[in-house]
Amino acid sequence: MILSSTPPLLAPEGGVALAVAAALLYLVAALPAPALQRFCAPAWLVAWLLHLLLLVADVGGLGQPEHGMRLGFAPVLSMTVWLLIAVHTIESRFVPLPGVRRALGVAGALAVLTALLFPGAVRPIEHELAPLHYALGVASYALFAAAVLHALMLDAAERRLRAGASAAAAAGPALGLPLLQLERITFRFVEAGFGVLTATMILGASDVERWHWDHKWVFSALAWCVFAALLVGRHLRGWRGRKATRWLYIGAVLLLMSYAGSRFVFEVLLERPPT
Repeated sequence: MILSSTPPLLAPEGGVALAVAAALLYLVAALPAPALQRFCAPAWLVAWLLHLLLLVADVGGLGQPEHGMRLGFAPVLSMTVWLLIAVHTIESRFVPLPGVRRALGVAGALAVLTALLFPGAVRPIEHELAPLHYALGVASYALFAAAVLHALMLDAAERRLRAGASAAAAAGPALGLPLLQLERITFRFVEAGFGVLTATMILGASDVERWHWDHKWVFSALAWCVFAALLVGRHLRGWRGRKATRWLYIGAVLLLMSYAGSRFVFEVLLERPPT
């Protein structure tokens, strides 16, 4: 494991304390212990706000001598998880999904601590639209992550049905959503993510002076093609169930490799700056 030579803005004292506090509060919100139930909602909100504070201070590059944004595989994943938790928080106001909250609480704690250990590097803003490009890219990550999360629940419900469980047990109490509604929500996230990903790629290609084919663009283009084929197959061929979710998982893995995965290889495995 390697650590960045430039520590986070608030480290080692304040940043570490905030990150540890946010991680602990996420875990408290994720614990199913009945004695902690009354603390779950406040812990969830405070952890989410502390997470936001860390992102604004560190990823935003506040107080850094260089003008730019701190980027890397861990900060991007941390932003993605933060947005995913925000989406779930809004959705849970309409549909209770306690099992999902527990999983996201653990993911939030891991994301905060990983970003603390691997803070990435400050990237100068070379184009006035670069911050928007980065923001759209992270938003597409979060939307597809939400789609994958719902697809996993969809697959779990279908496995229960195939195992002989009743439809009510498979789609009702455990998930909080009817099976068909869960499927519709999954593909709403896919459609939204596809739109944002398309806008991200168009915006990135608009900077013709700096645009070039590299591993990020190759994986992004492959992911875009997979998601496009999935949406066409669903609307024209009626793809559903495992066939549709397999395409979603493949596209999500390709999209993950386009930035976070490739940066992880460069930063951690190869221990050299990404190209």
